[in-house]
Amino acid sequence: MSSNSYHQYINKPYSFGFQTDTQGYVHHIGLDESVIRFISTKKQEPQWMLDWRLKSFQIWQTMTEPHWANIQYEPIDYNTISYFASHKKSLDSLDEIDPEILKTFERLGVPLHEQKILSGVAVDAVLDSVSVRTTYQQQLADLGIIFCSMSEAVMHHSELVQKYLGSVIPPRDNFFACLNSAVFSDGTFVYIPPNTDCPIDLSTYFRINAVGTGQFERTLIVCDSHSSVSYLEGCTAPQRDENQLHGAVVELIAMGSANIHYSTVQNWYPGDKDGKGGIYNFVTKRGVCQGNHSKISWTQLETGSSKTWKYPSVILKGDSSIGEFYSVALTNNHQQTDTGTKMTHLGKNTSSRIISKSISAGYSQTTFRSRVYIGKNALDSRNFTVCDSLLLSPDSQTHTLPEIIQNNHRSSSSHEASTSRLSTEHLEYLQSRGLSIEESSQMIISGFCKEILQRLPMEFAIEARTLIEIQIENSLG
Repeated sequence: MSSNSYHQYINKPYSFGFQTDTQGYVHHIGLDESVIRFISTKKQEPQWMLDWRLKSFQIWQTMTEPHWANIQYEPIDYNTISYFASHKKSLDSLDEIDPEILKTFERLGVPLHEQKILSGVAVDAVLDSVSVRTTYQQQLADLGIIFCSMSEAVMHHSELVQKYLGSVIPPRDNFFACLNSAVFSDGTFVYIPPNTDCPIDLSTYFRINAVGTGQFERTLIVCDSHSSVSYLEGCTAPQRDENQLHGAVVELIAMGSANIHYSTVQNWYPGDKDGKGGIYNFVTKRGVCQGNHSKISWTQLETGSSKTWKYPSVILKGDSSIGEFYSVALTNNHQQTDTGTKMTHLGKNTSSRIISKSISAGYSQTTFRSRVYIGKNALDSRNFTVCDSLLLSPDSQTHTLPEIIQNNHRSSSSHEASTSRLSTEHLEYLQSRGLSIEESSQMIISGFCKEILQRLPMEFAIEARTLIEIQIENSLG
């Protein structure tokens, strides 16, 4: 979309206000300053948070939506999106939540009920614009760990949020991050105090349930010195004919000798076999290794979304800090993804590792971008990058676009890339041993993805393998 046509969308007359849909959700439609004020008032936020939102909105109005990614999509009318959706009746307990929503969480293995809690995972479940339940809060609080919704954090831990919010991804960073800064409704906040290893995995599940709603959650994780945490993120959405926008922001901060492992199984609705409907997944995720000997590791499985545009990245500021990125992206039918990572080496003796696997079927298209920057003062730093692609159909496409910038001669970087098709010889060999073509394909692809799947926590690894099997089964007809 051109700059002029974009601003026509922003400035055109529109009927702003509340609407109630057939599901009982109250929507605040349209985008102007009143929407920002409504969200802030609804959340009972302090004045500094409202000021931060309004400043972000002012900045966003001066920005132009980027279109450099290798994806094509219909223009987004930002005045027709619902930026806040909540149930007309306040929900005081899980018994009041739509049973179909609870069934969805149960199928995903989200431990909201007591029998699920035995699995030992603390969960924050975010439905549309509202966090509906956070488990294990008191047990974690006894250790000094804060695990709550962003709304709670802004109210009860205001100084911490104000200190770190936007410190890794400021509103001016990019168009979609700036929009999120203005309108984010909820999300998850985590703070791990010094010298503390979080004893259980922390997890958040996001679901877009209401029609016409955009989701703009914000996640902020701060891991103080000599501490560690494993955080798991999952997401889903029902099948709809229209496209819905997901514009999340995730900020990770690791202090000296801290360790953050962030895992994602992304299963937004990808659209139907003809490419109709599906989620636009345009998110910004970045971590900073602030202190010496700190570590941030991203592990992700991408199977959903009609269009995906994301680059989980690490800024390696502390000496001897480590950044890792492990990713599997599966696309089918008419899905398009433009994903990858950026590793920015600023401290001495820093290291980064990038392992990317993409699998493309149907008429889908995947693009992998990596940017490795090694500064002039980042002496004795090193990077290792591998990007492997597997094509399951003659009409699918894959692209690899690496960039390496090295500004000193005492550091090293490497990039390997390969593209191949599903081997007929391997399939015939496995079929000769009694396996069906689906079973043979699944075995080959499981081996292709093994290195990444092994890094996922057990609960997510099981879900990931199931999602891969479903994608493969659909791609083979």
